[in-house]
Amino acid sequence: MAATSSSDSSKLEFAVQMSCDSCANAIRSALVGVNGIHLVDINVSSEQVLIDTTLTSGEVQALIESTGRRAVLKGMGPTAFKDLGAAVAMLGPEGDIKGAVRFLQLSEKQCLIEGTIDGLKPGLHGLHVHEFGDLTSSCLSCGDHYNPGENRHGGPDDTDRHVGDLGNIHANEAGRANFRIQDSRLKVWDIIGRSVVVDSSEDDLGRGDHPLSRTTGNSGDRLACGIIARSAGLFQNPKKICSCDGVTLWEERDRPIAGTGRKSKDPPAANL
Repeated sequence: MAATSSSDSSKLEFAVQMSCDSCANAIRSALVGVNGIHLVDINVSSEQVLIDTTLTSGEVQALIESTGRRAVLKGMGPTAFKDLGAAVAMLGPEGDIKGAVRFLQLSEKQCLIEGTIDGLKPGLHGLHVHEFGDLTSSCLSCGDHYNPGENRHGGPDDTDRHVGDLGNIHANEAGRANFRIQDSRLKVWDIIGRSVVVDSSEDDLGRGDHPLSRTTGNSGDRLACGIIARSAGLFQNPKKICSCDGVTLWEERDRPIAGTGRKSKDPPAANL
């Protein structure tokens, strides 16, 4: 996982119930001065909070909700006013594991992957983009790790790796993983219609002695998965339709239903 700095920050837009300046002051006090938050803009009349940050959306949401007000993530965008593409994968609603993984193209060379996943066993879990967006047989039909270069499995900082190798995320004692990853190999426009999968065990990053180390990182069973769908970016005014357990769903014409993502080695989608 690459280190982040203010130059790697993204903008998050939250809808927060508030009706007076004292509400805004409480939210501002909870956010301003926190390491990783660089700018806070609050509009009481539109019930909008806009934050420039290197924190995950889950961490920022927890800070806002510490004031006793419900917050819903409406959108995520790059700090620079340039939309190079955004995508989201929703994990669930079947099973105990639920969450959202968001992909934001910060620049031609940097993709931000951030999200929150609940219901995991505490510890490390492998996270990968898989080649197919096919959930007809649950995660078993997602295919192998996305690997257009036919490389061996590796860690996110390795030169020789699958493009879909994102390393590990860490779940705390409550089973929640908040994560923020920057990757120079993954491109949003290449993964629309594919899938993201979280595994039961730690990915050994291709450095183990197990026969599966060089293909999957020996990261165990596929616990949960979701199709990666094009997402309205922060500056495209996504239409929020509901929020369940802190996970926001959008009304998107391009969002595929289960089993209708990529099912073969088709060419990448056109640049967004």
